[in-house]
Amino acid sequence: MAVEIRLTCEKPREEFQCERLKHLVTPGDIITSDTGFMRGHGTYVEEENLVASVAGIVERVNKLVSVRPLKTRYNGEIGDVVVGRITEVQQRRWKVETNSRLDSVLLLSSVNLPGGELRRKTAEDELTMRKYLAEGDPISAEVQSVFSDGSLSLHTRSLKYGKLSQGTLVLVSPSLIKRRKTHFHNLPCGARIILGNNGYIWISPTVNEDVNESTGGFIQNLELVPLTDRETVARLRNCILGLAHHRILLYDTTILYSYEASLRHQCKDIMKPEVMLGISQLVRQRLEIEGL
Repeated sequence: MAVEIRLTCEKPREEFQCERLKHLVTPGDIITSDTGFMRGHGTYVEEENLVASVAGIVERVNKLVSVRPLKTRYNGEIGDVVVGRITEVQQRRWKVETNSRLDSVLLLSSVNLPGGELRRKTAEDELTMRKYLAEGDPISAEVQSVFSDGSLSLHTRSLKYGKLSQGTLVLVSPSLIKRRKTHFHNLPCGARIILGNNGYIWISPTVNEDVNESTGGFIQNLELVPLTDRETVARLRNCILGLAHHRILLYDTTILYSYEASLRHQCKDIMKPEVMLGISQLVRQRLEIEGL
């Protein structure tokens, strides 16, 4: 019977760059005493000093100074791609959990019905709402507007949004998701990934886009997923959790680099602390070499 033996050793300390340390603040730290700067999110003024109200990284855009928190609830912006889960079916609307302070709203008038029809929704459509999206269904959507209380209004009018089929949901901090032009990626390893700006990441086998166009994104494919595809999804999930643990920004490049670095290990071994640390260091080295 084989026995696995792991020896404890001192882990190398991850060193922050000096430039990053200069911009790292905690609540109560004075950011600047210059009165020429404007106060942004995560700051307040006390005795003519601009003071941080949250722990995070100082960001400057011209004269606007703000602090991006290291860990926070999702604050939505118009145009963001989000992944969520239906929590309640109400009159002419669905409530969606999106990792924000309040549940988001998906109106019946803001969805495409099967066939991609853009038409006025009738009372018959309202009676069959649970047929399209029921409680517990995962969906991808886009932020259409932000209400005065901070809750979000979503829409799925594009055929790339809608109900999500077989896959796995990974939860990370929203601050780790890098804003990109597109958050939908078909990776070369044979998996599709949706990087929600709200910190919810959906990983699934590559889907046929023609099927979504014909069904409007409401039909789930419940066929048996091959073992190789399940292993790929599980490996990507472990790689993403490893990157998030070491505070590396998540986008298609870093996820692909970590996947390639993990191929020398078994899928179950990726979550070991020493393996996770080694993969994250390899990813950082490749990013530095390529200047990303």
